Amino acid sequence: MKYIVVGLGNFGASLAEKLTSQGNEVIGIDSRMTKVDLFKERISHTICMDATDESTVSGLPLKDTDVVIIAIGEDQGANVMATALFKNYQVKRLISRAIDPLHEKVLIAIGVDEIVHPEEETAERWAKKLCLTNVVDSFELSQDFSIIEIEVPNKYVGKTIKEIGLRSKYNILALTTIKKTEVKSVVGKTRNEDRVQGVASPDTVLGEHDILVIYGANRDLRNFTNQ
Repeated sequence: MKYIVVGLGNFGASLAEKLTSQGNEVIGIDSRMTKVDLFKERISHTICMDATDESTVSGLPLKDTDVVIIAIGEDQGANVMATALFKNYQVKRLISRAIDPLHEKVLIAIGVDEIVHPEEETAERWAKKLCLTNVVDSFELSQDFSIIEIEVPNKYVGKTIKEIGLRSKYNILALTTIKKTEVKSVVGKTRNEDRVQGVASPDTVLGEHDILVIYGANRDLRNFTNQ
């Protein structure tokens, strides 16, 4: 896949490096030449440019890019301007970093697809979410093994874990499933609540909108989720 990461601070640079190491084509952008030079050997491509300038942004391969991540954290104004500019170019998927609740509201108003909170989420987690299809969350146990939460693909709805061949075909272990359950509060209002269903068995039937929690080697997880 092809990514553009705008802002090579701690989070942006780490994410760009991890995406590159996983075989993706990544363009890392920063307005500081020192950052561009620092990461030019570790990211597919690095460019020193002002991501709030329309004339320079228009020259990027936006139509061929799958995901744009605005990782600018030091300057909220630059973050918002860059986000709005990329949104105007109708990129396929736009993710932006939020610094505080007000900033997040502005980004939502602009219409970003997802929001990053680097103080709460790691670059490793986002690298997995971006590289693996339908992944809701992930936890890296080591460099080679992870636990991930994935939305059950439509083609597996109504099938058992044994029928889809998680263990036999993909060498992946199903740990549990999470179902969205409608719960009534004491005042009569209803809300959806995620409920863990206990240890999964081969006969566990996967329902629509279920979350499947699986464990395995990263290469096997990629093979299963990106099929």
